[in-house]
Amino acid sequence: MRAATEQDDPMKEAPSTSGSSSKESFLFRPIDPLPLVYFRIVFGAVMLWEVWRYFSNDWIGKYYIEPSFHFTYFGFGWVHPWPGSGMYWHFLALAVLALFIMLGFFFRICAVLFFFGFSYVFLLEEARYLNHFYLIVLLSFVLMWIPAHCACSLDARRGVGVGLKPARGWHLWLLRFQLGIAYFYGGIAKLNGDWLKGEPMRKWLSDRTDFPIIGSYFTEEWMVFLLAYGGIFLDLLAVPLLLWRRTRWGMVGLLVCFHLMNDKLFTIGIFPYLMIAVTPLFFPLPWRCRFGLKGVFGSRVSAGAAWESKNCSLETGAASGYRKLVLGLLGVYALIQMAVPLRHYLYPGFVNWTEEGHKFAWHMKLRSKRGEVVYAVTESGRDEVWSVYPEDHLVDWQVRKMSIRPDMILTFAHYIALLEGEEEDRPVEVRAEAWCSLNGRDRELLVNPRIDLTGRSRSLAPADWIVPLTSPLTQDATSVLP
Repeated sequence: MRAATEQDDPMKEAPSTSGSSSKESFLFRPIDPLPLVYFRIVFGAVMLWEVWRYFSNDWIGKYYIEPSFHFTYFGFGWVHPWPGSGMYWHFLALAVLALFIMLGFFFRICAVLFFFGFSYVFLLEEARYLNHFYLIVLLSFVLMWIPAHCACSLDARRGVGVGLKPARGWHLWLLRFQLGIAYFYGGIAKLNGDWLKGEPMRKWLSDRTDFPIIGSYFTEEWMVFLLAYGGIFLDLLAVPLLLWRRTRWGMVGLLVCFHLMNDKLFTIGIFPYLMIAVTPLFFPLPWRCRFGLKGVFGSRVSAGAAWESKNCSLETGAASGYRKLVLGLLGVYALIQMAVPLRHYLYPGFVNWTEEGHKFAWHMKLRSKRGEVVYAVTESGRDEVWSVYPEDHLVDWQVRKMSIRPDMILTFAHYIALLEGEEEDRPVEVRAEAWCSLNGRDRELLVNPRIDLTGRSRSLAPADWIVPLTSPLTQDATSVLP
């Protein structure tokens, strides 16, 4: 077994194609596929674990069958859960697909089906939005396009996919880019006034002084700011310091501690373990030594001579056109991934309060909000007013999410109008009195209680019915600044 060196980097396994630009040479030269294989196996295993968690905790019934009403994403109101026991069968199908992806069995078909199957689950309930679910959707989309089954797979054993299309540099860098986006924009999101003043980290730590070894220091201001600013440092610099040889292993140690601590402090599911598992994709390892699975999964494939003859004559005009098309598509995808997390800067107000642009922006564990909502319903043209309580129509976890998110308050107002109007065949007006506290502030109104929400449509434009945040952080939260 040879020692790991910089030459173990799969990006350096094959010489670049002569005559191509440096960018095209870097992105399109053949590489050892085993980092892609490693990702396929890890991704499939973690997804199988996640589906098992949903069965073992009975979350399928809790989140997708028990609620009589589901909050849908803007533009996806047509997405509904399967009737009867259909959701259980759907998750069982996801488990089978994850297993087949892990084994590399009918990989392409399973990767496509898993992407659409998991995206469907993701879109079913806006109140269940999780950043790591969004990341899984994106990673499963990327997985469809990379030849992660051409080695150490049942497909390779059957002779499917071996040597047909070599793994290229862009396959690995697309994975690195997608994971790096989650890290980097997670750091950008922390550059807000509340986080820089130690909130809500201060509150979270004060509730967890029972944490092993260091919990007794959680009420100390230096610990609050160490963890708050340390989180910014790790998110912003994780990828660059993983790619740089001199800082690589130090950053690996910090990230492992960071993710394990997050798992202990917060309830964030599989995310810490997924991010730990994919960390090796950012640096060279002796991949070919670690995947000696020839007897089970078929022959080992590398980016050497076996593919050189299959390189489809990269100097032809058709190949040049293919490269330009791929570069263009990669550019568009990268632009979207870099622009979407910044869209909240186009909205007025503090995003952690208004929630406009909050989703799909990698705003992970940034705020502590509590709220309550009561709806006032009035029959049009009459003075009679009666109250509607969300608890009468929603389950507890939906109420908690809806009461702090203005867009969901609006969605439910339209649902109330539909219910109350249909009952007596009469048009009604619906207003909401929603009180919310952000990061320990005093409670204040979240939406304008004088505005009839039935007259406001769901839109991507700024909402004029959201009341701006005016309360400063409490004295306890701002008494000590870094």
